[in-house]
Amino acid sequence: MDYSFDERGDAMVVAIRGRVDEATWVAFGVGLSDGIEKAQQARLKRMIIDLTGLDYMSSRGLRVLTVAKREGQEAGVEVELASPNDVMREILAISRYDKLFKITDTVEAAP
Repeated sequence: MDYSFDERGDAMVVAIRGRVDEATWVAFGVGLSDGIEKAQQARLKRMIIDLTGLDYMSSRGLRVLTVAKREGQEAGVEVELASPNDVMREILAISRYDKLFKITDTVEAAP
């Protein structure tokens, strides 16, 4: 699992690639925290997590999303999800995270 940052418009985009599982969830959390901090420093109101390159996410990864949402709220940065594949859509639906997060089909579709 790795990640990269890209400032687009009024959002910091964090692109995730690989798998978030027992071996990588800590690094995933560090990446999301860094993204929120970068967004806040750049005075951006949103961080979009680009899931295009994500193959799988375990329950630990879902917990990291919850923590990131809370950290974002405290920093004044809205955390959104974009481009989940079919597997990720199912994981998000089963866990009801599709009700917790704004999810768009693409990063570009995020308002």
